[in-house]
Amino acid sequence: MGQVAVTVNGRSYEIACDDGQEDHLVRLAGDIDQRVRGLVTSIGQVGEARLLLMAGLLIADELSDVRAHVLEPTADDENARSIRAIEDAISADIDALAQKIEAIASRLHPA
Repeated sequence: MGQVAVTVNGRSYEIACDDGQEDHLVRLAGDIDQRVRGLVTSIGQVGEARLLLMAGLLIADELSDVRAHVLEPTADDENARSIRAIEDAISADIDALAQKIEAIASRLHPA
């Protein structure tokens, strides 16, 4: 198991992680540190717990937006549904016309 030292808002933390995940964890901690420093610039040092909570909420909000965007139907999805609906309607019309043609043909040439 790996061990990484990260710094957030000037405070060092020792974090355990899976082997090979050290660099990734350092990058993630750097992102959190950047957010916390941005909050400190905006609102000042309001306490470590509050700053970390606010940074976590900002990240959760961004994740929520990304999830909503990923799950939101795109114009292409809407176009594909419209095309399928049109194809289904045309297919039904062709079937109805074929039945009428067969009915007319059977009257012209009785079996």
